[in-house]
Formats: sequence, structure tokens, C-alpha cells
Amino acid sequence: MLQGRAVRFLLRYCAAIVALAASGIWAADICIYDLRHTLAIDTADPRQVSQAWDECHAVAALQGLVNRDAPRLYVRFVDSQHRRQCVDDYWLEKLTADGGWLAGAKTEPVKGIENLVMRFGRLIKGAVVYDPVVWATSNVASTVAGVEDLLPIRYDTSAGSLYSRLVLAGPRLPVRQWLVNNDGTSMFIGSGTIPGTDQPSTGSAKCDAYLWMKAKYMDTGRCDGAWGAYYLDQYWMQRPRNAPLNHHCLTNHDFFISKRAFFFDLHVWGDDVPIDDPRQKPGTDLETLKALLLSAYHHGGRERMIHIGGFVPWAHKYTTHGSAGGRHDPVPCEWEYGKVISAYNGFMDADAIGYGAMANASFYQHFPLRDRYEQPWVTRQSLMDRGYLDEHGRVKFDGREFLIFYVGDYDCAAWLYQRMMDIWDDPNRGKLPLMWCISPVLERRAPIAMDYMRRTATANDYFAAADNGAGYCEPGMLQEPRGLSGLPSGLDAWAAHCKRFYDRWDLSITGFIIYAHGGELNEAGLDCYASFSPDGIVPSGGPANLLHKGMPVLRFDHDVNEGNPADAAAHVVRRIAERRREGHPPFHWFRNILKTPTWYVNVYEQIRQVNPKIELLDGPTFFELYRIHLQNQQ
Repeated sequence: MLQGRAVRFLLRYCAAIVALAASGIWAADICIYDLRHTLAIDTADPRQVSQAWDECHAVAALQGLVNRDAPRLYVRFVDSQHRRQCVDDYWLEKLTADGGWLAGAKTEPVKGIENLVMRFGRLIKGAVVYDPVVWATSNVASTVAGVEDLLPIRYDTSAGSLYSRLVLAGPRLPVRQWLVNNDGTSMFIGSGTIPGTDQPSTGSAKCDAYLWMKAKYMDTGRCDGAWGAYYLDQYWMQRPRNAPLNHHCLTNHDFFISKRAFFFDLHVWGDDVPIDDPRQKPGTDLETLKALLLSAYHHGGRERMIHIGGFVPWAHKYTTHGSAGGRHDPVPCEWEYGKVISAYNGFMDADAIGYGAMANASFYQHFPLRDRYEQPWVTRQSLMDRGYLDEHGRVKFDGREFLIFYVGDYDCAAWLYQRMMDIWDDPNRGKLPLMWCISPVLERRAPIAMDYMRRTATANDYFAAADNGAGYCEPGMLQEPRGLSGLPSGLDAWAAHCKRFYDRWDLSITGFIIYAHGGELNEAGLDCYASFSPDGIVPSGGPANLLHKGMPVLRFDHDVNEGNPADAAAHVVRRIAERRREGHPPFHWFRNILKTPTWYVNVYEQIRQVNPKIELLDGPTFFELYRIHLQNQQ
């Protein structure tokens, strides 16, 4: 007889098949469109650069629209930096394999964007045309596209341009919304009154465009304020090689367009002038961002939090990195961004530099997850049987130093999506206990990766939440009094949001909490985390050791990211010795970023050679022993 979980999965699987049939693609094909030719351009040729931008933007928007209610269109775009394989192919092969979600589905390649547009013409109402001079209008166009079911197309009447091929010829899409005058002159000029409103100009065409978007689409509730997207605008075309070529991240837009999100690309510092708008008054970007966030808060974000994809585009703007032209270093910009959005109930799905590109999230959002993914916890009897507790229930150290690795960083869907094919599939996974720290909110964009990991996990693979729970926010900015916004506490909304995800994935540990610019957790903040993360948190500040209403709190210590295992091992051994001299109990946490199981195996072998008393534990054993130790100290 089928168990209850199996029955529920079968029902959801059948429902997915019915949805596909109703959408007209089951047995009539999932369309595949290959965008990888846009990565083979000569970036010294502005025409090729603009054509790559235009096609990626339009295809991503089309994908978001046609996949909104069913998985119809799949894109090939993201190539692995570590294997000779397209990441999108890797996941599609798993989905269509025997027993997979889409086993038996037929796929059909479509060539040429005109054919693609015509194929799905019934789901498109026309075009939104944006200004090639006012760069921000490309993001405004993505917002409009999601709300109005339009394709975003840059105004360019030259022969062979996408505007010429789709608006002036080919399918002849009707222009339903202009973000540039129809003679090609700029609609937003940074003076007078913001078009279509009675609001005075900010003095910045960039910010005027976003405030026009706010008035027309956000304040009216036409956007869903619980969804935002911080992605680089068409300024990318000025410096496409500042990061991997796919880091325009246009293919990330599809999911957020499907959710009718608001898009933006704004500086977060009030004391700096952005490189893309050098004539604006310092702080104009920040004030504009705060206005957008406040509107989002009042139109969905207050109750549900605001899920914001993307990240500070630090290779291109706003920071001291390379030619980005800012006054502040990259990581402080990340922290300041986190501080600002958290004041309005926002959190990051932080598609950061390096592996920031993702495709097909609008397709994957329909993947049928289980209701619950269970994982075991330890009992005190089992700890006693394994020799960790004495007959009085006290921790038996016997000179041992207990070690846990924070296996990260997986606080964004893009990094998880790109790196599982070489990190999770590493042949040495399972040889050591590893605590994989993954934000559970990534189930929204990368459910295929999260389900795959749980289904193929070994007994040595344990899961905890990444920073700072179900999304990367600055929890200190959820507490009253809330600087920047002055809004009431967001802790209840955050607790309710996190608990839903923690319950599905059976999480009870938050492996890392970044305080950064947002302040430390107060009593109310600790109570909030205890409500959904009762088995432990690791904040970056505050007391070194604390038991808060039964929840063990261990302060963050060190990152260990040396590539050479011998160097990393020496770092761990040295720091553990320092901690013991400083009077810390023998519980030691170290954070690592995008390391393979093979790296951990080699590092631990080196550690044991130097100090065989250092013992690597699994997550439940480490945090339960730590809790018992703290209880016995009271």
C-alpha cells in the first residue's frame, strides 16, 4: 500500500501532467530555446553587445509570461565554469529521466526569436519600448512586462535590431507602453514634472523613471509588493566584461516577471553619487529606493516579507571594485543594501558576483515538492551510547575539541543552481559529516536542486538554514525602533515566513546570522529565532556563548577559505588553540564557501594529523552537545 507521502506526491505529479495537458504542451512539446550564442559575441563590437542584451531581455520576459501558470518554455544559457556542460542541460536531463518530473515529455527546439514570439503570441499582448539613453528604463520595462504581459524591447530603429524585427516587421508587436517618446527622444529628462504625474522631478532621469513606475504600478497595487528584483540595468552594455559575460543576469528576470515583481538598480549609500548618474544630488538613488520599498511594504511586503532577487552589481557600479566608480568597498555595500531592504521587510535571494546567472526559474517553480522533507535529530540516550555523555548526562570531553563546518554559501538560487553539479556530485560526499547550509526559500526558484539533494543525501549529509534564515536579511533591522523606515516591528512577519519553510525542510538550526550594519538581536529578536530555529543559531556578534530559552547560541568565529587543504587545516588548528586559550568551550564553528566534499576530506585529514583530538561532528550531535553543555553551566 502506498504511504501517505507517496500518495500526495503521486497526486501532485498527476496534477502537473493535467496542467501540462491543459496548457497544450504535454505530448505537444516543451519548447527549448538556445541563448548561448549571445555568449559568443565580440564585446568590442557595440552592435553585437546590444543585440545580445536585447535578445536575452526579450526571451527572459517571454519565458516569465508563458511559464506563469505552466512549464512551457525552457532556455539553454548558463554554461558551467567547472564542467564542460550547460548547467541547464544538466537539470533538464534529471527532470526528463525515467522517474523524473517530466519523464516522457517531448521537447522541441525553436530557432529564431521571431518564431519563438509567434509560437507564444497568444500569451503576449504587445511590447513595452524603453529608452537606450536612460538606462534605468530597461528595469522599468521588466516591471511593466510582468504587469501588462508585454515584451521589453529597446528602442533602436537600425536595420537588424530587435525593435525592427519584432515591432516594425515580423510579428509587428503593438507597442502598448512607451518609456521613450515614439520619435526616440527621452521621456524622462530629470527636470520639470515626472511624466504622467504631478510630482516634481528629482533632478535625475534615472530616479524619475523609477518613481513613474512606483506611481503607475506599485502604488496602485498592480505589482505584487512581496516580490522585487535588484538587477543590473542596460548600463551593462558599457562594460560587459567587468564580470562573466552572463552577468547581465537578464535570464534571472523570468521568475520575477512571472510574479509581477518590481525591478530596480539603485545605489544604497546616501553620501555617494552613482557612476551611472553622476549629475544627481548625492542620496537621490537611496531616497528613491526607500520610496519603492515603502510602497512594496504597503502592497504585500508587510505581511509576507519582500523576496528580492539579485544583488549589488558591484563589478559594474557603486563600489570600489575595478571601474565600478564608487566610494565604498563591495562587502560594506552588500551590508548596507541588506540594512536598507530589511528596514522595510525585504530580504535577499542574493544572486552575487561569480555565479549570479540563472535560467528557467519560472519553469522550475512548478516542480512538485513534497509537503515535508524529514531528517533525524539525536537523542540523549544515543549520545550516551556513543560515548559523548557520562552517566550524569554531562558532556564527556576527554580532551576532545568538537568541530562543525558551515558548508556554504547557499543563500541564493543562482549559486545553488550552478554549483551542485560539481560540489554535490563530488564522489567523496558522504565520507564526512557535513552541515549543508541552504536557505530554504530557494525552493521558490531552485526546487529541483533542493529536492535532488534531499533525495540523494547520505547519512552524513545534514541540512541547516543559511544566512539569515529563509532569506538573507539583517534581522536587527526588523526590530523596533527601526531606523531608516520607522515602521513597526517586522519580527512576527519574519517568524511566520521562516517557519513555513523550516517546517517543510525540517530545519531547526540557522547556521549563520549576519548582523553587519543592522545591529544585534535583542530579546525580542532572539525570541523570534527561538520560535523557528530552536536547536541553534550562529550570529556574527553578541555573547560568545548563550542559551536563550533552550536555544543554543554560538557566536560566529572564522571563515576558512584557503584553497590549499594544508593551509586551511593549519588555520583551523591554530584558531582552535587560540579559542581555548581565550576560555571558550570546546565547540568550534568555521564557515567555508563553495568547497567540495573532497576539499573537506583533505582538510580534515590534515587537521587530524596535527591534532587527533579535534573531532568533526554532524549538526545534530554538535548543537545538542553544545546545548547540554550550556544547560550544565547554568
